[in-house]
Amino acid sequence: MEEILFLNPGFSHTIWGGERLRTEYHYEEPGSDIGECWGISAHPTAESTVINGTFAGTKLSELWSEHKEVFGYAQGDVFPLLTKIIDAKADLSIQVHPDDVYAKEHENGALGKTECWYILDCPVDATLVIGHNASSQEELKDMIHNGKWKEFIREIPVKKGDFIQIDPGTVHAIKGGILLLETQQSSDITYRVYDYDRLQNGKPRQLHIEQSIDVITVPAASVENSIKAAAHLAENHMNLLHSCKYYDVYQLKVNGEFESRKIVPFMLASVTEGEGSINGSPVKKGDHMIFTAAMETISVKGQLELILSNS
Repeated sequence: MEEILFLNPGFSHTIWGGERLRTEYHYEEPGSDIGECWGISAHPTAESTVINGTFAGTKLSELWSEHKEVFGYAQGDVFPLLTKIIDAKADLSIQVHPDDVYAKEHENGALGKTECWYILDCPVDATLVIGHNASSQEELKDMIHNGKWKEFIREIPVKKGDFIQIDPGTVHAIKGGILLLETQQSSDITYRVYDYDRLQNGKPRQLHIEQSIDVITVPAASVENSIKAAAHLAENHMNLLHSCKYYDVYQLKVNGEFESRKIVPFMLASVTEGEGSINGSPVKKGDHMIFTAAMETISVKGQLELILSNS
């Protein structure tokens, strides 16, 4: 069995997408509206397949259900995590995600969506929508139903290398010009609160006002508790960015050589900058992979940055 499974990603074309996923990451995906690279995904919306070794051509969902030994016999009916690279050429809608309990009841048993972002690139004066300014449920309803968007929406400045944790119930939106890596539960449930009155194919996109009001957390978490600067963390060290019941997410910047024991059954890894090798296999910016149960030691050489996660 291969120690490292390299994955062929899926893609999502969106009203706000662009071309950077092709021009900067060299993915062979046509179009000028490429919004998302679903790099490590067992979700039916855009599923990854294995590139190398015994399981070449196998969908990740099939591998998870039929070969649990690859993942150290990890529990769960569905592969738990999903890694994306998102290119926002234009602003995304103002949105919110439900938790597991709400999604199970209202979305045919789907998982909720806890997620986090690592900013890969952004303009100098970039902002994100994180949270809102309503102080009560009554004020929340008033602001949304009466379109008081400037009062409602909270924008905060961000820079390259920032990390943002987004719990269910958090109002959020990626702004145009931002490129980021997202780690999330394997779910595609999104409630749109506001979409700038944009048209797609001549019609406004569907909003989910009542569901949004149901799940938005009031009051929002503080700005200080929403964002973490990670650009200047130590090199050649596995830097823990966030730990919760769904995932642990790490940043690893290698300058020369790095070696460590792998202490979990499997890990997801994406190369966000540079090139080098991992356990002797060449890797470059844009590669997505899974470190399987057979891989006891992580040995990295080169000049590269990785974002890793485990469930």
